[in-house]
Amino acid sequence: MKTAPIKRSKALQPLSREHHHGLLLCWKIRTGLKKSIDLSRIKAYTDWFLKNSLLTHFNIEEEFIFPLLGNEHELVKKALTDHRRLKRLLEDTSDIKKSLSLLEEELEKHIRFEERVLFPAIEKIVKAKELKLIMQIHSENSIYEDWGDEFWK
Repeated sequence: MKTAPIKRSKALQPLSREHHHGLLLCWKIRTGLKKSIDLSRIKAYTDWFLKNSLLTHFNIEEEFIFPLLGNEHELVKKALTDHRRLKRLLEDTSDIKKSLSLLEEELEKHIRFEERVLFPAIEKIVKAKELKLIMQIHSENSIYEDWGDEFWK
């Protein structure tokens, strides 16, 4: 069964495209682990991705998107909890293989949650005018092709 693409408001499209890159990160981690690539190569990439994309993405969501629903909303609380857990997994160096494996699984679940549950809830209740303000604050990162070690190929 084929699912129709989600029609996202223009204001949230840059974040959705970044989610796509996050899903690619999950695929790259999975592929690297499956190919038994040296963990330090995969970890170096996830560190770079965290610094150059994910932290900014999380900050935009936490500062400008989530407050649209309210930080006490149960969906926002879940997203914030997910962000904290993902950051811990990205920063964990005690068992890199385990952390990468968990990161790959949990990041994918988190992105699917935001795309399928949280963003539609926001779009349902937030006025278009408020969403337009987000467009002035955030535009998509274009750094995704800057990494030279393509361990996943």
